[in-house]
Amino acid sequence: MSHRKFEHPRLGSLQFNNKKRTKHHTGRVRAFPKDDESKACHLTAFMGFKAGMTHVVRQIDRPGSKLYKKEAVEAVTIIETPAMVAVGVVGYCATPNGLRALNTVWASHLSDELKRRFYKNWYKAKRKAFTKYSKKCSEKPQEVEAELQRIKDYATTVRVLVHTQNGKIKLRQKAANLMEVQVNGGSIADKVDFAKGLFEQEVNVTSVFEEGETIDICGVSKGKGFSGVISRFGVTRLPRKTHRGLRKVACIGAWHPARVSVRVARAGQNGYFHRTEINKRILRVGKKGVAGGASTEADLTDKNITPVGGFPHYGEINEDWLMVKGCIIGTKKRCITLRKALCTPTRRSHFEPLNIKFVDTSSKYGHGRFQTLEEKYKFLGTGAQAQRS
Repeated sequence: MSHRKFEHPRLGSLQFNNKKRTKHHTGRVRAFPKDDESKACHLTAFMGFKAGMTHVVRQIDRPGSKLYKKEAVEAVTIIETPAMVAVGVVGYCATPNGLRALNTVWASHLSDELKRRFYKNWYKAKRKAFTKYSKKCSEKPQEVEAELQRIKDYATTVRVLVHTQNGKIKLRQKAANLMEVQVNGGSIADKVDFAKGLFEQEVNVTSVFEEGETIDICGVSKGKGFSGVISRFGVTRLPRKTHRGLRKVACIGAWHPARVSVRVARAGQNGYFHRTEINKRILRVGKKGVAGGASTEADLTDKNITPVGGFPHYGEINEDWLMVKGCIIGTKKRCITLRKALCTPTRRSHFEPLNIKFVDTSSKYGHGRFQTLEEKYKFLGTGAQAQRS
């Protein structure tokens, strides 16, 4: 039966074995884009929070497509991206076994949001983290400059330490998410100076990504708990008259070797896995405080991206945001890592004009008919507005 591998290959990829809950609860970047010294210094990743989904109407301008010059409805995901704060720089030197951390230089002032990340119990702690370091920064700045110079002299890779500002959005989590973001472009000295210039400064998503760009999404999938072998691996059910259950794998291996191989589909943890999705296109970048973020030239209604009633299980969006084509991994409020595309996109759809005609902002809690509350009250009358207030 060796020919079976050609006409019916096995179900379920073995690429991600062992399938268990991830240790990294936020998206972890395992590889950054290749560096190009001819370009200006720039960051290569950002962190945001998944808010929810909606849909847009877009005119397809791709010759050869069946939808050429026609309008199509496409699902989009909204990611809220409040400004991040740069608090340090790390230098790495190349070794035969990979990169090795050379030196880490921190900013002199760190927020309590970040310090919470270093404590298991902030309430009971003495909260003395980085007090000696900040004292050294103020009293012996020459030592900090010497550490920065050491990175310039010996490092081959420079990364910036940045953290999210969870206080700007309504999350229960008070501890900031900290990550390293690689600096690409320019020489090593330029990278270090660029990173130092960002210390204690806010970094906006508009300085990292732009409209029409393709990015990669690193995140953790929705957890589904302990699942059976049918839903976990997609194997075929047994016949109806099977004894002792049919949502199983009948033969789990030969007599010898006298153990069950790891390649045999078995029940267990499903979901909450770390995954990376590549080449997701940014359709729109929204800025904080700019009204009409969801308005288009074809749709004259002045409206923001938050739908009527807010995003389910998330709420309103008051900071910068990204609109990404299609769905992305993870559940609402989950921290998502956005990375510049590692692989160059090749599909023609990644290069066509965006041509967004309409962005839907109706209620996502039901079959919403109104794009804004003003439109709703204008149709239903002042009684509905008084009842809501």
